[in-house]
Amino acid sequence: MDTERSGVRASDRERALVVERLTRALEHGRLTLAEYDERVAATYAAVLRDDLTRLIDDLPGRLW
Repeated sequence: MDTERSGVRASDRERALVVERLTRALEHGRLTLAEYDERVAATYAAVLRDDLTRLIDDLPGRLW
């Protein structure tokens, strides 16, 4: 899916996947609770897929 335009709107499923990824990062000690809360709020406010990607860019692994 890397070939899609950056302006693609995020879906509810993509937001859910990001929250799952953030939850795992919190459980593994990669995020503090404050960082997790901030990123989850930003995830639900995200409009574009790029907005979601920026929230997990510094975490290991790929989402899409």
